[in-house]
Amino acid sequence: MNGMLRTLVEDVRTVFREDPAARSVAEVLFCYPGLHALWMQRMAHACWTRGLRFFARWLSHTNRFFTNIDIHPGARIGRRFFIDHGAGVVIGETAEIGDDVLLYQGVVLGGTSLEKKKRHPTVGNRVVIGAGAILLGPITVGDSAKIGAGSVVIRDVPPEKTVVGVPARVAGEHAHLLVDLEHANLPDPMLDTLQHLLDEQQRLKRRLLEMEKRIPTTG
Repeated sequence: MNGMLRTLVEDVRTVFREDPAARSVAEVLFCYPGLHALWMQRMAHACWTRGLRFFARWLSHTNRFFTNIDIHPGARIGRRFFIDHGAGVVIGETAEIGDDVLLYQGVVLGGTSLEKKKRHPTVGNRVVIGAGAILLGPITVGDSAKIGAGSVVIRDVPPEKTVVGVPARVAGEHAHLLVDLEHANLPDPMLDTLQHLLDEQQRLKRRLLEMEKRIPTTG
């Protein structure tokens, strides 16, 4: 019982840590569907692991009805997990989520196979997944990685990398990005590549002009 109480207190503290809009404990307890969904999923997962599969699915269905968050009771979720806003989040049966993970609304951890095997993403610790991002298949997202809003991720994401786009591409290490993922400041790898080509073109053009000036004129 003490362990359960510590977990509940930890979950509430996580909300205050991740959401500057949280003003009071009462507000967090009664007005945060992401927190409600997490607590109901924990109950459903406990039933699932004990073989009470139908009751677990019923709890999950009820959870979705009240919170608009669909988490399969078979999904494994770590500590200090937080779903901000939460509407439209879908987490599949074989998904695994580490500690200190932050999800925004509309995130999907989906499967790409009809076989009864591992078919959903594995998300490491301290990962941030932006609004509307879709992660498909048994891919792995490394610790401290960041997924940009609206990205579609179909390949593994290395630790401490930021990926953006459709399909998502690694945009390099960006230590300047805050843990809450400033979506407006995310890099664009395609734009960066295009800009590099344009810069190189200008450099070659200047060099060509310099070479032309050195050629002696005749006549």
